[in-house]
Amino acid sequence: MKKTYIIILALSIVFAASGQIPMLGDRAPEFEAKSTKGDIKFPKDYYGKWKILFSHPGDFTPVCTTEILELADLQDEFKELNTQLIVLSTDGLNSHLDWIKSMEEISYKNREKADIDFPFISDVGLDISKKYGMIHPNNNSTKNVRAVFIIDPEDKISSITYYPDNIGRNIDEILRNLEALQEVYANNKLTPANWVKGESLLVQSPDSKEEAEKLNAKKNLYSLTWYLWFEK
Repeated sequence: MKKTYIIILALSIVFAASGQIPMLGDRAPEFEAKSTKGDIKFPKDYYGKWKILFSHPGDFTPVCTTEILELADLQDEFKELNTQLIVLSTDGLNSHLDWIKSMEEISYKNREKADIDFPFISDVGLDISKKYGMIHPNNNSTKNVRAVFIIDPEDKISSITYYPDNIGRNIDEILRNLEALQEVYANNKLTPANWVKGESLLVQSPDSKEEAEKLNAKKNLYSLTWYLWFEK
């Protein structure tokens, strides 16, 4: 049993080292692609912006359709956060265009019909999906999995999340995650569980109770115990 674990761990390390699975802190893999908004050089075209790469296994699917409609509903909020949304799937551009056209005729949750203003990338050859570790053979060897990559203005990967095919993504949570990442990107703070914009931030824990006593002198901080400090 131990030998099996060692072999699996070794294979995981080799696979990761090969660059086939991008990790947190890595530079976002580069690619050029055709999109519904024209040719894209990623992430070069969006340097200085936050980027969210939002993948789908296929067009005209019910779960993905509701997710895109929710993204469209919040697209202006993402724009205000200097963030470019990009949708990727293994279908072709004509399929993407037809799907977008059909979604823009849907009144979802009694809202006004969507005006989808972000690009859809075609990855028929799976090249991009492979670069981003989105092909999971035990799930599907010809379609990418449903993933969300959040990439910072310096083109480094800040967040990676995978979702099963049958569970819709929470777009409000993706927006909250982005806001939290932007907050900690701007300063050396931390966000507590369930943090939302405007709430207190955490500061790095002191190494000892003695160090904690020094923080008492800072009027902008408060603590719940010696290792748990918040900024007012």
